[in-house]
Amino acid sequence: MALGLMLILEGLLPMISPRSWRSLFEQMLQLQEGQIRFFGMIMVVFGLLVVWFLA
Repeated sequence: MALGLMLILEGLLPMISPRSWRSLFEQMLQLQEGQIRFFGMIMVVFGLLVVWFLA
């Protein structure tokens, strides 16, 4: 169930606005590894908070 919801959320932006998604992806490719790790850490913390509040 969680995997299905994640795929839905991940697919919304490319489906609704592929041009914006491509631009965002190109900007992400310009980030350094530390910035990408920080972004990943923020997403993990946010995901844990969501699970904690909904559990």
